[in-house]
Amino acid sequence: MDQRIIDLFDEYTHRPLRRDEFLGRLVKLTGTLAAAMAILPLLESNYARAAAPLRADLVEEEVSYPGDGVTMKAYLVRPKAEGKRGGVIVIHENRGLTPHIKDVTRRVAEAGYNALGVDALSVFGGTPANEDEARTKIGQLDKAQNLRNYLLSFDYLRKRSDANGKTGCVGFCWGGAMANQLAVNDPQLNAAVAFYGMQADPADVPKIKARLLLNYAETDERVNAGLPAYEAALKAAGTQYELFIYPGTQHAFHNDTSAARYNEAAAKLAWERTLKVFKETLT
Repeated sequence: MDQRIIDLFDEYTHRPLRRDEFLGRLVKLTGTLAAAMAILPLLESNYARAAAPLRADLVEEEVSYPGDGVTMKAYLVRPKAEGKRGGVIVIHENRGLTPHIKDVTRRVAEAGYNALGVDALSVFGGTPANEDEARTKIGQLDKAQNLRNYLLSFDYLRKRSDANGKTGCVGFCWGGAMANQLAVNDPQLNAAVAFYGMQADPADVPKIKARLLLNYAETDERVNAGLPAYEAALKAAGTQYELFIYPGTQHAFHNDTSAARYNEAAAKLAWERTLKVFKETLT
């Protein structure tokens, strides 16, 4: 697909552009309205791909717990087997707790962890079905309150009777940026995995105690601009980290509900690396 089209979609989902402006520019790039409408489903999420049934050895439930002046809502998936295990927060993109992120939460649980897909939009009553509305509400979150809500989510995981006290997180896009921020702000965190997320302030890197795994897309110039300074700070601080830039990939290459940007080989490799970090830090 024409890189200009993918760049336009990235601009639409991250600036964001109004939908009518995005569609108008998409028509100009493709030449006709019919061509634009044919391409649109390849760009936007097809959540039918995220409808995998729950594995028989897992339990899923909607949970709630105290946040910062709000009741937080989350999707919890855990193994049925008794025992204490590590907990992982799955941090969504800027569209809220979507079916795709719930599917990723199930994948984490399949690897043997208590997996918690937190809905950052709990402060607005939860994630709306309309993704444009969800992106708007993400931009309206109070950053300090949102950070505290995620830190309190770790408290919830650590206090569970089936918890071994070890915690990690994995975040995507907006959630990848949150993973970096949580590494800075939670000294108890054991592991943080960021997929194509904005980096923390290099000045804050010495606060990081967690092991980091940083997965980035080669063509993601907007997000990657901060990588050199971030990596320099990580090296200077002696932080335990790994940084991978996956050749030929687009922003959101792990999202298998977005056909135009999903890269199966890179997604599989990045996920294998993610589970390796969790196994080495949370078990």
